[in-house]
Parts: sequence; structure tokens; C-alpha cells
Amino acid sequence: MFTGKEDNAQNDFDCFKAELSDADFLAFSEFIYNEFGIKMPPIKRVMLQGRLLKRIRELNMQSYTEYKNYFFSQEGQKKEIFNFLNVVTTNKTDFFREPVHFDFLRNEILPEFVGNNRNLKIWSAGCSSGEEPYTISIVLNEFKTENPLFNFSILGSDISNKVLTNASKGIYAEHKVALIPMDLKKKYFLKSKDRDNPSVRVKPELQKSIALKYVNLMDNHYNVNDSFDVIFCRNVLIYFDRATQERVISKLSQYLKPGGYFFIGHSESLSGMDVPLKHVKPTIFIKE
Repeated sequence: MFTGKEDNAQNDFDCFKAELSDADFLAFSEFIYNEFGIKMPPIKRVMLQGRLLKRIRELNMQSYTEYKNYFFSQEGQKKEIFNFLNVVTTNKTDFFREPVHFDFLRNEILPEFVGNNRNLKIWSAGCSSGEEPYTISIVLNEFKTENPLFNFSILGSDISNKVLTNASKGIYAEHKVALIPMDLKKKYFLKSKDRDNPSVRVKPELQKSIALKYVNLMDNHYNVNDSFDVIFCRNVLIYFDRATQERVISKLSQYLKPGGYFFIGHSESLSGMDVPLKHVKPTIFIKE
């Protein structure tokens, strides 16, 4: 999602003197908020300016206004929307990020499924480049080794087709798995033979139970025809204002089974929201 980093934009500005005008910034920021619910305050102007410059150069355009006029044209809204989204969003995630959630999944939720022959369904909403659903898959596969009748499925969704493509490939720089225990790395990852660009690939058994799908959490209805026992929506709400957060959580809750669990990020809060979720532990909720 969005960050405050300027992406070394100043070097680009030295070669490209035009700047993003107040009017053009307002047009883009209002579009981003209305379509994706993401706040784009004036402090993010330099960041947005630097990121749009990448597309302006790729399209051989001469100014931000030229790009804006193209983007908001009928052709631009058909052809450029996903390029725009991929450029201006940043997806920060890690394997086993905020591990207390995976401990709770392993120790509190999974024992409920021993011997009941019911398929556990988990949704990773805002899955970015796949580290979260693959981490969930590791936890569930480990549980399955001791409980062979246990079955599960995982949905990973995001608004960026670029990160979903990366997630489907399952290839990561080797340093991304540095903190994963060695036995799990050997079991679930293949190491590249290219030592100039050390990387790992997730093994097929980690991927086979994961489906990836484009979902914009701001849509009135999600193209998701299922209900879930667990929903992870972590470090996504921080980019929305309070009213948008409540709307998104309310819609996601419609896809959560009664008694299902909902996880948010450690920097997020549902305090004071009118949503059908009851607090269990910090950042962990259950649907009433």
C-alpha cells in the first residue's frame, strides 16, 4: 500500500522539471480515495509525483497534466488503471509477520477442526506478494502432517495484479526467508542454483491449496462466492479513514462464518466501530 517514502524521486525531478500541480494532485488523490478508499493527503504529493514519473517516461509523455488527461480519458480508464495502481501502491509484507496470529491459529483454532471432517477456509485479504497466504499454508500443512484427515483452502486477494502475479510465481529473494526455521525452509522451499541472485521458490504442495484473486475492498460486492472460518485483513486498514475502515470490516464480516475469527494488524484498531466482531485478544476478534 502507500508509504511516505519518496522513492529517490528527487533524482528524477532534476531531469524532469515539471511538477505535479495542485489541481492534478487533487484529481488523482480524489480518484484514489473514491475508488480504493486510500487516503492521499498533501504530504504524499512528492511521493505520488515521483511514482507517476515512471509511467510518464514509459509512455513518452511530457508532463503530469498530459498523463492526467490520458488517465481520465475513456481509453485511459480502460488501459491504464492497473498500471496506475501498480505504480502508486507499495506492498510491504514478510513471512510469519506478527507471529502471535499464527500461534493463535495453530494453538487455538486448528484443534477445533481435529476429526470433524470439515474443510477449513481462510481468506488473506490484502495478501500482497503472497508471504501471508504461504505462511498460513505452512502452518496448515504442518498441522495436516499430524492430522491426515484435515483439509483446508486459502484465498489470497489484492488490488494489484502485479503483486498477485508475483505471488502466483512463489519466488522470493533468499533473505526473505532468513527468519524461517531451517527445517521448514528445507521442507517447503527450493533454493536457486544462481548464487549471484540467491532466491527460493515455494514448493508445489504449499501452493496447491491457495487461490489468488483480484478484489477491491472498496467495491460494493466482492466477487467471492464463499464463507470463511478465518479472515486475515492485516495492515490494510491503516490506509483508510475511519468511516471507510468500518464499511470494509462490515463487508468482510459478511463473508465470515458465525464463530469465525478475524485478524487485524498490530497498528490497527476496531475500537468504537459498529461491526459484528467481538474482541478475543489484541488484534484478534470472533464473529458473534
